[in-house]
Amino acid sequence: MTSFFRAALAALTALTTTAALADEPRFTLETEIGAVWQERNKVQNPNDNEGDRFELTDIAGSGPWASARINANWNISGPHNLRVVLAPLYYEERGTLDEDVRFDGEQFTGGTPIEASYTFNSWRVGYSYQFYDKNDWTLWVGGTAKIRDAEIELKQDGTRASDDDVGFVPLLYLAGEYRINDRWTFNFDFDGLAGGPGRAFDVGLKLNYEVSDQWRIGAGYRLLEGGADTDDVYNFAWFNTAMVSAQWRF
Repeated sequence: MTSFFRAALAALTALTTTAALADEPRFTLETEIGAVWQERNKVQNPNDNEGDRFELTDIAGSGPWASARINANWNISGPHNLRVVLAPLYYEERGTLDEDVRFDGEQFTGGTPIEASYTFNSWRVGYSYQFYDKNDWTLWVGGTAKIRDAEIELKQDGTRASDDDVGFVPLLYLAGEYRINDRWTFNFDFDGLAGGPGRAFDVGLKLNYEVSDQWRIGAGYRLLEGGADTDDVYNFAWFNTAMVSAQWRF
């Protein structure tokens, strides 16, 4: 009889644990929207004595412009997670250059109205591993495969020049969450790489409120900084974003 009760208790414990695990959300889908400001955006193409280095901020100013991002996470099993990030960035503005500029083989006149557009779309797939979960902290580490889709275009009185680039960038991923209490959490996320001809940093800081078991809202700040210095092009930019977010867990 004692053996029977022990077996029954073990079976009940296993079933309870399985049910609890089944109730845990496997997927999260988060949308960030906000306003982005351009701190700096220095450009030269070609990156030699045939091109001139100038600031896109001279034409476009500092913003703000609307921004949006989608973050999706799939908890595969236990501490293993897959992430997908869709982060487009685009603006188009009209202004003037302080002086004449040579860009992508074309000449643009200073003091004359000129149109500039900037695209920096980031499409990412990543893996993360939860390596710490105690003392109100949860921490992840992993890697990200990033596809960079970028373009800079200038247009003035029928003259047009464009430099576009699509490339692959591997990034280190770090993230953490601190549980303030049952309703409030603070979290950070980082995708970044430095070395070689360039660097890329994407850092987010956010304060979240648990509306329910399925819904979470938040507000915070995101930094985008980086660029490349190659034989073909020089471009380093810094963007600051104030954003709000909504997350659905299912």
